[in-house]
Amino acid sequence: MRTDIHVSIFDVFIFLGVFQGLLLSRFFIKNSQDNRKANLYQGLLLVSLSLAIFEEWLNNTGYIIKVLSLTNFSEPLNFAFGPLFYLYIRNSLDSDERKKVWVHFIPLLFWLFYMVFHFIQPDEMKYNSYIESKHPDWGYLNVVAKISEDPLGIRRFVNQLTVIQLVVYMGAAIILLLKKFRSLNQPPFKTDNELLIILRNITIHLFIIITLLLATKLYFGMRSDLGGYLVATYVSFMIYSTSYQVLNRSDFFNKPGSFLSFPILKYQKSSLSDESKEMILAKIKREMEGNIYFTINLASLSGLSKQINESSHHVSQVINEKLNKNFFELLAVYRVEYAKKLIREDTETKLTVEELTELVGYNSKSSFNSAFKKYTLQD
Repeated sequence: MRTDIHVSIFDVFIFLGVFQGLLLSRFFIKNSQDNRKANLYQGLLLVSLSLAIFEEWLNNTGYIIKVLSLTNFSEPLNFAFGPLFYLYIRNSLDSDERKKVWVHFIPLLFWLFYMVFHFIQPDEMKYNSYIESKHPDWGYLNVVAKISEDPLGIRRFVNQLTVIQLVVYMGAAIILLLKKFRSLNQPPFKTDNELLIILRNITIHLFIIITLLLATKLYFGMRSDLGGYLVATYVSFMIYSTSYQVLNRSDFFNKPGSFLSFPILKYQKSSLSDESKEMILAKIKREMEGNIYFTINLASLSGLSKQINESSHHVSQVINEKLNKNFFELLAVYRVEYAKKLIREDTETKLTVEELTELVGYNSKSSFNSAFKKYTLQD
């Protein structure tokens, strides 16, 4: 076996992007509780992309020869990108978790089990698979497979199937986005809604990724890995961009800190005085009760913080310490109380549940029903 290793500046760029992506995914997944499943899907998508570009890095540098058992280990993840992207968009627009989410991952599970035929092949077969895509001029090893690595003959269509699934899920996500834009009467490229801008932009980036794949596959052939390499570079760049945004929005520098210190318990060393907490609490109540911020169906902690000109960390701290709730619980309480008020005052029109749901800020009737039952029973 030839073991040529070549590392370019782009390979270093991608390699660092892999670990940056895995680190970032931890924070997305960590912050996926309390009706924030969109963060979970985004975190899992980041994990999947990071592992996929790591395999691309192994292949492009030649290090895969050192770990032939990992050959094509990320191939099943091709069928995770589309569903995770769609679920991220859907859950961002409507935090109500629907049942049977697992249905979207049936192709992923099938391909994972089907890949067992490849994983059990001898290293010589995996070496041949590697050089077929990267170095067809090297010469193949003489080896006879005891069992076919592709008994159904479908793995040669993995690129086509990946693109088809991405296009389908992307189309479904775009439909959801356009419906939301229409419901808010805002044009997609002139909206001032922060969440919709983010969702619109991530959709554009996915479109660019699909275009890169299609363009390279059509021009150089479906077996060419150039598209994967370009996508790996592009995804790495987006990971760095996201890392910059996370750090730029951090409140780390709003209080004393050092790169030589360990993390401390949440709020333990908060710079907020009791007087400041009361002031922020008053702002929160004024925004919620006076301006009924909770009726905005895309209400968020960052949005509320921006409205009252305070950091998200401080607003979250005050809600936790002074009201013994997290932001989403506080949102639900205000919405349920407002719904009760509307019901009491509605003596003529007889609002429907759907109308009530929209008026108090929920995107779905099931979310409203769940919150109404929960906080009404507590009373």
